[in-house]
Amino acid sequence: MITFERVKKLCKDRGISLSRLEENVGFGKNSIYSWKQNNPSSDKLKKVADYFNVSVDYLLGRTDDPKIQGQYDIDTIAAHHDGEDWTEEELREIERFKEFVRLKRKQQE
Repeated sequence: MITFERVKKLCKDRGISLSRLEENVGFGKNSIYSWKQNNPSSDKLKKVADYFNVSVDYLLGRTDDPKIQGQYDIDTIAAHHDGEDWTEEELREIERFKEFVRLKRKQQE
């Protein structure tokens, strides 16, 4: 039941219904509700994880951290530069990259 509850919460947090999620990822009607009783296939888990940009391990309840292993918060990465050794062009490139990542994540929601 952990997987169903996590998917339901992700939908709620993003302001979409479970049926809308099913449509968006190409699942049949009420297929996610069946996850209350049956384990989803790995293909379906991956589709939902990709849709929400979370790890399959998070959906399965193996971790409470939704981030995909190796995925870092772009603001945290960019904040680790001290600015002293960066050229103006490099700083602009960092800002462009941060904006690119934000837009890409927003499109996935």
